[in-house]
Amino acid sequence: MTNRDALIATLSADLQSVKPATPVDRVAIAWLLLSAMYVVAITHFMGPARSNAWFQLATEPRFLLECLGGLLAMTIGAVGAFRAAVPGALSRRFLLLAIALMPIWWSFYLVGLLEPGMEPSMLGKRPHCIWETFVYALPPMVLAFLLTRRFYPLRPVYLAFSFSMVAGMMPALYMQIACMYAPAHILAFHLLPGILVAAAGAGVAWILSLRR
Repeated sequence: MTNRDALIATLSADLQSVKPATPVDRVAIAWLLLSAMYVVAITHFMGPARSNAWFQLATEPRFLLECLGGLLAMTIGAVGAFRAAVPGALSRRFLLLAIALMPIWWSFYLVGLLEPGMEPSMLGKRPHCIWETFVYALPPMVLAFLLTRRFYPLRPVYLAFSFSMVAGMMPALYMQIACMYAPAHILAFHLLPGILVAAAGAGVAWILSLRR
């Protein structure tokens, strides 16, 4: 036996089989579904949804499109964020798609300032919706931090910004059902807090990276 063969035999003598890691896309979808169920549950626990929201989804095409646009943006964003935690898993094309979809969704409400998707109304207004968006986003954000530690993120600040953005947008999207519908209110009290959650997540990751 050569020295090389002996070295290989020594190194492999105590090796044990290791369970393969769960595919990253499956982890992303599981996180998204679990987080979405939490956001829906806590939102209804804290107060009822707008009484006519489900009827509006069925009868107002623009409102339905806005909600579906947000759902698509968050799904692609979640998968893209978790892929960013695995070196080589996130393609440039998927990254550009994930980056583009979120502002496209936001643009629906900017257009709505001039031409709302449906009649603005104070019906269903929640007095503390801006704080609800902040608070409800925190557990999904923390869970994403814990899950992505199992991988090997090379750009932790970008990763944290990405999944924190999705975490912040989940309660922002569901507030379209639970709170009043008015584009200016949506932009200021639902979407803006979600964006600030993303900035906070990136800030935490940056501070942790400096400490390391």
